[in-house]
Amino acid sequence: MESQFNFALAAPEILLLIGGLAILLIDAFSKDVTHKLTHVLSLALLAALTVLSLVQWNNGVQGDTFHGMYVTDNLAHLLKVTSYLAVAVTLIYGRSYALEREMLRGGEFYVLTLFALLGQMVMISAGHLISIYLGLELMSLALYALIALRRDNVVATEAAMKYFVLGALASGFLLYGMSMVYGATGQLGLSEVADVVASGQAEQLALVFGVVFLVAGLAFKLGVVPFHMWVPDVYHGSPTAVTLVLGGAPKLAAFAITLRLLVESLHGLAADWQPMLIILAVLSLAIGNLTAIMQSNFKRMLAYSSISHMGFVMLGLLAGVVGGQSDGAANAYGASLFYMLVYVLTTLGGFGMVLLMSRDGFECDRLDDLKGLNRRSPWHAAILLLLMFSLAGLPPLVGFYAKLAVLQAVVSAGHVWLAVTAVIFSLIGAFYYLRVVKVMYFDEPEEGAPALTTGCVQRGLMTVNGALILLLGILPGGLMAVSVQAIRTSLSF
Repeated sequence: MESQFNFALAAPEILLLIGGLAILLIDAFSKDVTHKLTHVLSLALLAALTVLSLVQWNNGVQGDTFHGMYVTDNLAHLLKVTSYLAVAVTLIYGRSYALEREMLRGGEFYVLTLFALLGQMVMISAGHLISIYLGLELMSLALYALIALRRDNVVATEAAMKYFVLGALASGFLLYGMSMVYGATGQLGLSEVADVVASGQAEQLALVFGVVFLVAGLAFKLGVVPFHMWVPDVYHGSPTAVTLVLGGAPKLAAFAITLRLLVESLHGLAADWQPMLIILAVLSLAIGNLTAIMQSNFKRMLAYSSISHMGFVMLGLLAGVVGGQSDGAANAYGASLFYMLVYVLTTLGGFGMVLLMSRDGFECDRLDDLKGLNRRSPWHAAILLLLMFSLAGLPPLVGFYAKLAVLQAVVSAGHVWLAVTAVIFSLIGAFYYLRVVKVMYFDEPEEGAPALTTGCVQRGLMTVNGALILLLGILPGGLMAVSVQAIRTSLSF
């Protein structure tokens, strides 16, 4: 019985829960209107979490506890460390933005972000259908509140309502799919479900229907077509600091439960869910890129861009099993994981740049706001150029290698036509990224455009962000090897 309650394995979640509650109480009694102490304590907590997870990872801490509901492995360590860094970067980029806007003056911005992270960590380490749902709802409830922080803004309120209603629908899909999987297998643990599926004793028709609903719910959380309706409206309507929260770590958690459910638990049904992923991938690549071309709002353009990038993630996931064989599964799923990590790194820079260029009373969220940016601030323009070129997949930046790795996995799986389709839509998508560069470097600044100044910490962090995009493009082998190794040692297929 003692081995079923190993609290040391869940030390990061326990530390975050206690630390988050402590920060909430300290902020409630603090009279500092800038909430500097809350900001510093939040970053210190994230630093402590990073050290703790890295120590566990380095010491090879792995296993499951709480009767299999919680799993710690290399995949969990990698995604958690990345999530901590993503949230820390978000809080640093969003600090000035939060101070300048009355709706974000309260410490709830920091606390809700930490509790959303706690939900994401539970999702990442979930080994059970119930723990997946608990983590998902904890994350979602915190995000609903974050989006609605701008209570007096009609657009933000509308975005929060859309996300809440559609999120509830997606949760219903997931719950219904889970109930059908339970009915077909009699099990709730992911490893137990996988064993029943492999034995052929499951009720096949109910299981396949359950997979359909699970894929629909996962597609909503990843923001892929046709479950993408919330992405542009929520990204646009949310305060930009909250948009950065949405576009970063939650994507990693959604990707984690996709791996846990489809690859680890339902790998024996790959022939059933792979065709669904093909449809999702093609639709996302097509609609995401074509619709982004028509956008004049920078945040909406990046939102539709994220849809197309999730299409590439789907490509890696559907290339793992070929003819019932899983010989190249680790490389395919590793390429998909690598792509997701690169996307989060790049989107942090993209929305972070919007944050750094915004001012009190001025949201730098239109493409016209970027006109002549190179003349006003060559540094801002240079970093944003690196980000756009990486998203477009131009060498030698890391976005190129990420796309190449996924395409290699797709071709190795025999889906040459799918790779060609992805390349065509990527070329189409390069248009709107290059349009941003054209606006920055060749258009005249708008009359009365505000001067751009950035704090030293934010400027240094954004410089590191841009340098990583270039460095990982030149030397991508290390991160790719870590991604493949995490997949190979953590997932059984």
